Amino acid sequence: MTERFQKLCRDYKINTAIDPKLYDKYGVKRGLRNTDGSGVVAGFTNICCVHGYVIDEGEKKPAPGKLIYRGYDINDLVAGKTKDDRYGFEETAYLLLFGNLPDKEHLEDFKKIVTHYRTLPPYFAEDVLMRCPSGNIMNKMAQSVLALYTYDKEPENKSIESEMLKAISVIARLPAIMVGAYQVMRRYLHNSSMVMHPINLDESLAESILSTLRDNREYTKEEAKLLDLCLMLHAEHGGGNNSTFTCRCVTSSGTDAYAAYASAISSLKGPRHGGANIKVMEMLNCIENGVKNWEDDGEVADFLIKILNKEENDHSGLIYGMGHAVYTLSDPRAVILKKAAMKLAQGTPLEAEFKLLDKIEALTPEIFANNKGDKTMCANVDMYSGLVYKLLGIPVEMYTALFACARMPGWCAHRMEEIQNGKRIMRPAYKALAADKEYIPLNER
Repeated sequence: MTERFQKLCRDYKINTAIDPKLYDKYGVKRGLRNTDGSGVVAGFTNICCVHGYVIDEGEKKPAPGKLIYRGYDINDLVAGKTKDDRYGFEETAYLLLFGNLPDKEHLEDFKKIVTHYRTLPPYFAEDVLMRCPSGNIMNKMAQSVLALYTYDKEPENKSIESEMLKAISVIARLPAIMVGAYQVMRRYLHNSSMVMHPINLDESLAESILSTLRDNREYTKEEAKLLDLCLMLHAEHGGGNNSTFTCRCVTSSGTDAYAAYASAISSLKGPRHGGANIKVMEMLNCIENGVKNWEDDGEVADFLIKILNKEENDHSGLIYGMGHAVYTLSDPRAVILKKAAMKLAQGTPLEAEFKLLDKIEALTPEIFANNKGDKTMCANVDMYSGLVYKLLGIPVEMYTALFACARMPGWCAHRMEEIQNGKRIMRPAYKALAADKEYIPLNER
């Protein structure tokens, strides 16, 4: 990197800087957020309701969190599949796509269609996954979803029937793409063995992930049911989250399904979005190394204060896994996942890590209030999802990729809702600040 190039980059920072005061002066809502932290309303949806507070006489007040899929509380959906001792992700995908819960016959028909698309197109692994191995599975997944366009005989057909089949095919194939991308990364970038198991079409999607990921293909029913629960909890979270909004925004331009879904995957990759569970585990490792007695509330609290003051961890000042844009008193996904994680962690070497996360969750709200100002906050789903994946023996490189596999049904549902109801390209405005300049000929500059 030349000194001249470095100077150009320094000049760029100066030339593009915007005074933060201007956002308030012109009422610009940064991050499409209102002053009270709520999101700017950009549309309507029948797919999901994320409830975390109430507005009482113009004042935002905390409330227990609720997550509603097509009118059904996530707690009821989880309780239903648990009572029947069955897998629930495929049923959840059906609900999000078609808008209602299936009876046994419709669910079996849906599973047959999913099964039909489970295997990748001929030579897809060789031609797409094994070419140009990537050090990030999310990038490879986005590239692979774009490549599926080539294997579709009618990739630009946007009828609901065609879009529905495209959606089901991507939902069904994404787990195989994810595991395949990880295996290729192991071989070419980690100098380890690459194991490509054939898909067992008798397994659920959750079972298939564990079966194809593990060299010996062995897993317990309890492990598969826990992964299935994770997939259900991450399947949808409203139209305003960054990746779903990205999918709807790209869809509004009239582009194809594969381009829209690849854009959503790219959005989810970011550490401020789907990559947050990895940041939680990195933070946990930092705390484990920096705190001698994990059971000492005072010692843990002191270290958390250092994190808030940007003295420890990644110096961002963030306690990852705590706080949410919508949820205030509780995140229902975190509540459900915490119970499952606690059950699986008991009696294992990771039980101490679970207790440390529990302590972080308990201490952070008061620490934040005392050091950063009063704010009602709760643990979000990322606080425990990383630990659950660790308990399942899933490599950290796959954490966010699993999130993408789970969220695909939600993205698909929102894309089709946008196609049916949007009918207009999204085009927000940005206020121009640059002053007019007189053109200077090249030899006079």
